[in-house]
Amino acid sequence: MKYTVCISLLIWFSSILLFTSSVYAQDKLTISGYVKDAANAEGLIGVSVYVKELGTGAVTNNYGFYAITVPQGSYTLVVSYVGYGRQTLPVTLSAQNVRLDIELKEEGRELQEVVISTTREDDNVKNIEMSVNKIEMKTIQRIPALLGEVDVIRSIQLLPGVSTVGEGATGFNVRGGSIDQNLVLLDEAPVYNSSHLFGFFSVFNPDAVKDVKLIKGGVPAQYGGRISSILDVRMKEGNAKKPELSGGIGAIFSRLAYERPLFGGKGSFIVAARRSYADILAQPFLKGDLKGSRFFFYDLTAKANYRIDDKNTLYLSGYLGRDVFGADFGFNWGNTTTSFRWNHVFSDKLFLNTTAFYSNYDYLLDSDLKRKDENKGDYFRWRSRIINYSIKPDFTLFLRNNTLTFGGQAILYDFRPGTATAASAGDVRTFGLDSKFALESALYIGNEQQVSRRLQLQYGLRYSLYSYIGPGEAYTFQTDVPAGERRFPLIAQTRRYDRLEPIKTYGNWEPRFSAKYELTDLSSLKLSYNRLAQYIHLVSNTTASTPLDVWTPSTNNIRPQIADQLAAGYFRNFGSSGSDYEASVEVYYKWLQNQIDYIDGADLLLNKFLEGDLLNGKGRAYGAEFYVKKNKGTLNGWVSYTLARTERQVEGVNEGRWFPSRFDKRHTLNVVTLYDPEFAKRWNFSATFTLSTGTPATFPTNRFEFQGIVTPHNSEGARNNYRIPPYHRLDLSATLQGKRRPNRRNQDSWVFSVYNVYARKNPFSVFFRANADNPRITEAVRYSIFATAIPAVTYNFKF
Repeated sequence: MKYTVCISLLIWFSSILLFTSSVYAQDKLTISGYVKDAANAEGLIGVSVYVKELGTGAVTNNYGFYAITVPQGSYTLVVSYVGYGRQTLPVTLSAQNVRLDIELKEEGRELQEVVISTTREDDNVKNIEMSVNKIEMKTIQRIPALLGEVDVIRSIQLLPGVSTVGEGATGFNVRGGSIDQNLVLLDEAPVYNSSHLFGFFSVFNPDAVKDVKLIKGGVPAQYGGRISSILDVRMKEGNAKKPELSGGIGAIFSRLAYERPLFGGKGSFIVAARRSYADILAQPFLKGDLKGSRFFFYDLTAKANYRIDDKNTLYLSGYLGRDVFGADFGFNWGNTTTSFRWNHVFSDKLFLNTTAFYSNYDYLLDSDLKRKDENKGDYFRWRSRIINYSIKPDFTLFLRNNTLTFGGQAILYDFRPGTATAASAGDVRTFGLDSKFALESALYIGNEQQVSRRLQLQYGLRYSLYSYIGPGEAYTFQTDVPAGERRFPLIAQTRRYDRLEPIKTYGNWEPRFSAKYELTDLSSLKLSYNRLAQYIHLVSNTTASTPLDVWTPSTNNIRPQIADQLAAGYFRNFGSSGSDYEASVEVYYKWLQNQIDYIDGADLLLNKFLEGDLLNGKGRAYGAEFYVKKNKGTLNGWVSYTLARTERQVEGVNEGRWFPSRFDKRHTLNVVTLYDPEFAKRWNFSATFTLSTGTPATFPTNRFEFQGIVTPHNSEGARNNYRIPPYHRLDLSATLQGKRRPNRRNQDSWVFSVYNVYARKNPFSVFFRANADNPRITEAVRYSIFATAIPAVTYNFKF
């Protein structure tokens, strides 16, 4: 019934727009086509295609396609993309639509810039998007990195509103949200753990990444499933004009990528691989139980495409990555994704992308990682995973002064919370938890409308329907025990459900709205609101999530998370040319419902009655984000400052009072500088500085002694009542480009970097223990991941 109402509204909305468009477009024609990189035929995302005489235009979509509808006549088409040469093309529309594919050539070093918004120089003012950041890989490759290795996740942490709880923490936090509230997409397939080596590196191979876009607010209707942010990472399609080999050799891992044309230029592919080798280098120095330890990661990224004709293109991409860590006892985790996409151009105005994906994240705990005792029958092994299957058709309809998007998605979830095998003296026993299944589906429609020269609107509606389904058992717990007094779950009822039988169903309307009003050609005001629903949860009660944390669906006992966010911002360009500098300030307020917390002593692993240990709460996050970027000159970069507050309120925790969440950071300052000196053409330099408030922690308020044993105790039951010391760090990097010689195809460079230049002992956490000399004294210990400067050298090549 709910879907029937939703479909009716979508049809009604579409009919009005189509009728309005047909009335206006009786004497109008359309210019459409693809914009690609002239060097490799890669589709360019977010290119500005502008009709000079009419002051209107379009921006290419995620596949480089654009369409503009204008009256008959002769026009000048201006095509611009930062870092590429601008093209001015005459176009005459007389009797029929025009198909115009365009190739842009990359400009040289003299126009290198820090690029966060990549369409036009005034894009931050003209574009309706707010709370959105785009980072080109050219910029990411310039930013100083840990051990000299370029990293997408660490780079976005330099943007306003993005943070992490510390070094060695997986994932990232956006505007006070937890890491599971970020939808991380790799070619539209979700990645459930975006980190290698416990958060030190990300799963995204920089040699295979084309575009990175982070959406923190004003989320378009086509996105859903998470309540904090969308990180949309798009892979390269492969060089369709010539073979190319690139890679790098670094201190911690090496990487290699190969791309080339297929089928006479009608297609292309890219394959990129990485493997760390710290374990190999360390083996001669490992003694005793550590000898033979395994601690490494690897990943393989691949993508291929084939253009059947001017209207149909196929894409196939995939990722396989794994981490192994431990000696006799260790961890093993990894992601696998596969995406198949079909692009179809129905007409000059209607574009379709259909995506089918598979995603699998699994993690393993193994007492015999070296497999030396398995024949004796003594080991313990535990494995868990979450699997997704999905189909998603997305339509884009280019109308007069409107860009209409509509479509839907269906996702089947297969949660396998844990299966354990224990063996001792030949006796093998298997136990664990039953799988859980869920089906999430959605329909959406959105429209971007140019109301007038200065006013632009973007609005839409998404309806999501979620069902927790069988086979499986569902438990109903007693609710007459106050949350603060609950020590173990009390089961009131148990029921068994058959295959595909609905256990619990939730439906949510998710409205979206954004508006932009240009005050002048150099400044604008923006406003956005969105409601988002999230039906899956990461269950973790540690300061920083680990690869072994449990994913669980919404059930009859766990309600879906809901977030409403309202944001407003002022955007301004200034400088001698009008766009030498850009600046913005955004304020936001976010309301969160159904936030998960835990009773004291909750057991999260292999707990059949885990849902009974969970508490339900609400949250709020609010703040202001300031951002200034210098675009031009030999010295450029940006400064971002975030003033924020994130709080939770949970019945039975902190006496029911609001308390700061574990992701709360009051102040965060990031400074990024890139320098291209005129006196040294082959050198460029960069530096980053980060300063932030320490994260909250729960400290004891007193202690008690029993039979000579002293135990710290929090008598007030206060949650996150103290903060660890502030965090600050300076990183430096210098790149030496190889000499360019006539008839030499290859390019190479050396990257020299120092991470944590002044060896700051930044605290990751603070814990308490008895003093070794006097057990009656309780001492606080500050734990740091990196307590020294870390130099590195990396060699990169391409030919």
